[in-house]
Amino acid sequence: MEHKPALAIRAAADWLRVRDRDGCVRALVANAAQRRFEERRGRQNIVLKARQMGITTWVAGRFFLRTISRPGTLTLQVAHTREAAESMFRIVQRMWDELPEDLQKGPLVRSRANVGQMIFPELDCEYRVASACDVGAGRGLSLQNLHCSEVSRWPGDAAAALAGLRAGLAPDGELVLESTPSGAYGAFYEEWCRGVDECADEGSMVRHFLPWWLERSYARGRVAAAAMNDEEAMLVERYGLSGEQIGYRRELERSYGGLRPQEFAEDAETCFRATGSCFFNVEAIEQRMAELEPAPIELRAGALRIWFAPRVGCQYIVAVDSAGGGDEGDFAAVQVIDCETGLQCAELQERLRPSELAKVAVELAKEYQGALLAVERNNHGAAVLAYIDKSEHYTNLYLQGREAGWLTTAISKPEMTARLGCLLDQRADMFRSKRLLSECRTFIGRERGKTGAANGAHDDLVMAMGVAQAVRAEMLMGSSHGIRANAVR
Repeated sequence: MEHKPALAIRAAADWLRVRDRDGCVRALVANAAQRRFEERRGRQNIVLKARQMGITTWVAGRFFLRTISRPGTLTLQVAHTREAAESMFRIVQRMWDELPEDLQKGPLVRSRANVGQMIFPELDCEYRVASACDVGAGRGLSLQNLHCSEVSRWPGDAAAALAGLRAGLAPDGELVLESTPSGAYGAFYEEWCRGVDECADEGSMVRHFLPWWLERSYARGRVAAAAMNDEEAMLVERYGLSGEQIGYRRELERSYGGLRPQEFAEDAETCFRATGSCFFNVEAIEQRMAELEPAPIELRAGALRIWFAPRVGCQYIVAVDSAGGGDEGDFAAVQVIDCETGLQCAELQERLRPSELAKVAVELAKEYQGALLAVERNNHGAAVLAYIDKSEHYTNLYLQGREAGWLTTAISKPEMTARLGCLLDQRADMFRSKRLLSECRTFIGRERGKTGAANGAHDDLVMAMGVAQAVRAEMLMGSSHGIRANAVR
């Protein structure tokens, strides 16, 4: 009896037609990448791939056949942009257009066929294509097939969007997440790290890595073995690449430069790190994360984590990054460090209103030997400082000039983040929090030298630690304009 991958591959070739790279309409005959995916796929799949491997087309074809052959099926494909969603829908539209006329006018007659939706009333089936830009795409649907494309480039909170879509997937539904890499951070990277290489059970997220050389057309002028460098020779030996494929690789390097490993991935482990825009050293972060143990003390339902209790005679800094509070949005963050060593002693991450944050921060400062309390005064920080002064009556505050609080500016932020980056490289043992290091991994460089959290991530712990270490640096330098404690206690 023929196994299921072979049946699916044959059905695609028999029933589906697509437009190839030359603009010709032809049968969907599986290429090497599509065949590899089909032979290894499970019920849940994540695909890390090079550009233009045909996976989007293949998944669209598979799901289209499943939709029109199984009554009651609802399929949803989600692209990263509206333009990509429209292109994806055109692929499916062409598949329907090329079906035999007796099917189009018979069981596969459509009651609706606009840009993004096909409804087949005779089968009670529907095929939808949406964009991750559309708020609530897929929310409230009961899905049998879900394909999420270029997840690493989804805008906003991609992890939350994925969670909402998954909630609508039937227990026996099929899921495909696929993307080119875009840095060692974000929802797609986290999903990839949680995946497995072999389908152990129905709940496994099966990983599929598809390097660029699986595409046969990716070949150019032949490079002789004697002219290859060590890296090229290794690829030939390890993966059996031809001289023509090495020629194509050299062309990619000329065309894409540093983006080549991102757009035309070669290794599932290094392509994320080699191409991402993480501001900090990802390897140092991940090495430190692997060494860490859970905090010995957790309070406030895990929001407050303590590694080192206060010691008599020691000086501490308590740094605060404020937030507005509420059930959504950014967290408030507090970092406690030892003034002498810079060692992280405690950390709070919780959604708190300014009045609540002021109370908790003062309690921590008092606990840690009357610590110097440094509050970032941007945005909600001014309100926190007001509550500290008027309600909590705490006076050992960090001052800039005569004004309480730390002001993060276009000048001070690069200095803060650069200092934190050096410490992560040279003194990673100072940091004890996986939450903090996870935020460091999703803290990215942007255009014009700006930095911040990747879409859907947070940077409150990073900024609180940045303030703490900046204040400590001023103390060590004996800055005359930065640190001083009020005389009144």
